[in-house]
Amino acid sequence: MAKTDSNVMLGSYEIDTGLAEIEPDPYGANRFILKVNGVPSSHIDLDDPGYLDFEYMRWMEPVFTFGFPAEQFDGRARKLRVLHLGGGGCSMARWVAAAYENARQVVVELDAKLAELVRTRFEVPRAPLVRLRVGDAGQVLPTLSDDSRDIIIRDVFAGSTTPRELTTIGYAKQAQRVLDRGGVYLLNCGDSADLAGARAEAATLLSVFAHVAMIADPPMFKGRRYGNIVFLASDEPLALGASFEKNLRTAPLPAQLVSGPAVARFAAGAAPII
Repeated sequence: MAKTDSNVMLGSYEIDTGLAEIEPDPYGANRFILKVNGVPSSHIDLDDPGYLDFEYMRWMEPVFTFGFPAEQFDGRARKLRVLHLGGGGCSMARWVAAAYENARQVVVELDAKLAELVRTRFEVPRAPLVRLRVGDAGQVLPTLSDDSRDIIIRDVFAGSTTPRELTTIGYAKQAQRVLDRGGVYLLNCGDSADLAGARAEAATLLSVFAHVAMIADPPMFKGRRYGNIVFLASDEPLALGASFEKNLRTAPLPAQLVSGPAVARFAAGAAPII
């Protein structure tokens, strides 16, 4: 293993679910790529936790900055409460910790050895700022209190797909229960060009939440490739607007917002996941 200038040790590590690898990012000093079983899982910049490399995380970022402005959370009387279902390298948790003073976050990670590796190598803030909870996301969410989170992020994959039990109507209802008023459920959905999985997820969310929107790059929505779609679901109107859409359009990888009746048209013919 090669040691870097930081506390990160490059190389391979046995974890509970297989093998994790930490590789350098050739385009930035003190930036690293975490692979899990050969699949890129996370990108981490130790010098700048505010830098997000993966496109779908960049699309999530304005949901925070426009929907939950940092000035509304002073870190004392009101703290942003975020639940991450799926840990990886904790890239989003590190970003939230840097952007919101004293935010309270819980990251649920199935793999205990991976959680420990990430905690020790990637400078994840300690509890109570970021609490790493080892467990199955399907089992943890139902145990949480009603109205206890402002944002829930589902970013769990087994290979290239999300485990089915985390995509059902019942699971969406659990997220709805745990979210406080005005809270948002953010989902990272990976799908192939036929978009069958994304359409089913859209139908599922529409059957539970009053407001559903989607973010992806135009080729993804046109069914031209495998990629990611970020879903937003809430029982309150999503605080997005023109500035939010402009932020997406002018991103390094321009993205498109689909909302309102267009989501129902996207889901037409798909059955909710039971």
